[in-house]
Amino acid sequence: MGQSLPKPALRPFLPGDLPRLVDIYQASVMELAEEDYSEAQREAWAALADDENFGKRLAEGLTLLATLGGSPVGFACLKSNEHVDFLYVHPAVAGQGVAAMLYDAVEKLAQARGATRLTVDASDTARPFFERRGFTSQRRNTIPLGDEWVANTTMEKHLAPSEARTPSS
Repeated sequence: MGQSLPKPALRPFLPGDLPRLVDIYQASVMELAEEDYSEAQREAWAALADDENFGKRLAEGLTLLATLGGSPVGFACLKSNEHVDFLYVHPAVAGQGVAAMLYDAVEKLAQARGATRLTVDASDTARPFFERRGFTSQRRNTIPLGDEWVANTTMEKHLAPSEARTPSS
């Protein structure tokens, strides 16, 4: 019998986490999107994490980290209470439920904050993940990244009204 894997834990993003999240993001883009995007497209996409705006985007949203043994292995960011801005896991933990755990937490937070829908600009790689969670395609996008063009799909999911909404602060 195989060993049971340790269960990931969730915690909020801290500024000191940025270097590890850059590593996770770049490894995820380069390895997990290999079948859907060319090497040049993935390199242009991964290079976005080298920009100072990457850390700002993580800090401006509600960013959660999944950790194993205290070390970050994935992250998700909820922006404006209804947009999943990031959802990335390290290739070493892909397919082990880390992304699902992060997404479920983000959806619950969005509902608790009064959101009635969630949107995401899903890569071709991530699109089936979001479809399995009830998202539907709204439009196809083509984004210029340096000398490359990268496609994704804007998707939307309507959320059930929350019984216990928290008052606005």
